[in-house]
Amino acid sequence: MRDDGTLDDPNAPSSPTAEMEDGTSAERTTPASRLRAYARDLTGRRRAQVALATGVVCCLGLAAAVQTREGDAGVATRDDVASSELAQRAEQQSASRGLGRSAAPTTPAATPSPSATTADPDTTARARKVVTAKPTDPAPVAGLDEDQMDNAKVIVRTGRDMGIPRRGLVIAVATAMQESNLYNVASGVLPESQNYPHQGVGWDHDSVGLFQQRSSSGWGPIGRLMDPAYATRQFLAALQQVPGWQQMRLTDAAQAVQISAYPEHYQQHEWRANRVVDAIVPAG
Repeated sequence: MRDDGTLDDPNAPSSPTAEMEDGTSAERTTPASRLRAYARDLTGRRRAQVALATGVVCCLGLAAAVQTREGDAGVATRDDVASSELAQRAEQQSASRGLGRSAAPTTPAATPSPSATTADPDTTARARKVVTAKPTDPAPVAGLDEDQMDNAKVIVRTGRDMGIPRRGLVIAVATAMQESNLYNVASGVLPESQNYPHQGVGWDHDSVGLFQQRSSSGWGPIGRLMDPAYATRQFLAALQQVPGWQQMRLTDAAQAVQISAYPEHYQQHEWRANRVVDAIVPAG
């Protein structure tokens, strides 16, 4: 409404002043302004997308870097393990060489024969279980005790080592039965003889040992005569010097060596001497 009371024409164009005063609103409503606003909006979206893409790339790069570091760490760990194993092997080889082992043979191993490779396992097992029984010493016979039997074994085995026939072994055992009752006897007259292993002391002059041999008569040193094996060799060596001794009566053969005051006393021991020799010879 104007000042003069008339109404404004709604279809009348607005005044330039009003258009200038409301320029901002007019600008927003024009197509150009809308185009510029759309452009700004589009530019902002592109910037946001670029920023997002940049962030994604950064994240991917960081993940790749982490994986690379983990891969490097895994490789380093494997390298460390490999290095440790190599060091251990080198140390073991060094220790083995320090044991001073003999060198392995360079010649090729022999090819096993067919019979060796096809051996019956049961037969092999039985063969391993078979143990050769050691010969056992015979128990005392003919009324002898352990010491007497042991001395008889020395006489028989010494004679067999010398190649003496069985008859000579029987003569030697019977002679020792008569002279010393098959004990290794020292002499009370010779205190030196008691310094050697002995099983009693006798007083028949300077006679010592199983055969009561006298060092003063040339049988040998006292210490040697106290050795049953040496005394046996001395007696049998002298017996072999007696002509026809194998055809003589036992007591005559023994007397030819011993020159005893009781020449017939040896004969009484012949049967016992035979039993002793029979018990020892199969085992000895």
